[in-house]
Amino acid sequence: MSEEWFDIYDEDMQLLGQATRAQTHALGHWHQTFHCWLTHRQGDDRFVRFQLRQLTKDTNPGHYDITAAGHLSAGETLAHAVRELEEELGVIVPFTSLHPLMQWREQAEGEVNGQPFIDRELSHVFGLVCDLPLTSFKLQAEEVSGIYEAKLEEMADLFEGKLAEIEAAGAELDAAGHLMPTVRTVTATQFVPRDSQYYIDIFNKLRSLT
Repeated sequence: MSEEWFDIYDEDMQLLGQATRAQTHALGHWHQTFHCWLTHRQGDDRFVRFQLRQLTKDTNPGHYDITAAGHLSAGETLAHAVRELEEELGVIVPFTSLHPLMQWREQAEGEVNGQPFIDRELSHVFGLVCDLPLTSFKLQAEEVSGIYEAKLEEMADLFEGKLAEIEAAGAELDAAGHLMPTVRTVTATQFVPRDSQYYIDIFNKLRSLT
């Protein structure tokens, strides 16, 4: 499998050139990512959907995460990045159906498989209204092991520290690759570690989607 190449940027997001994924994370170059949160209404409640990362992922395995997300490859535009929805969830929609929510700059340092990394990302965050039943998604088994939803208000309370845990309905891949209904108890610490303000801001912005 060939290595990914990214467009890389300085602190002011001025294009510097291109680098491999490994080089980008080793040297701490800024690069761009795409985030998309799926949401829908049911009666008076709005729900937000999120994925469970596969245990084989090299970073944050087994953590809950953004419904669909990924890096922009070298030369890609945001309109191209909508492919992440199809790749990870089997959802095919035009880029114009997404609602821009915000941009988020994030830096993280750590070690993966004994190799230190510096991850500096400018994330373009979108929302998508999607009523597809959880068991009807087509998950990318190498990346995603389940998809879940919880009430938006409860998710906000979770990350604001007002609730210690919430209940989320979901669908998980079984050994045969079929999505099976499930229910999980979810805590904020089970999500990919990010500034909690990221999650709080997203949930506040999702409230306004129709």
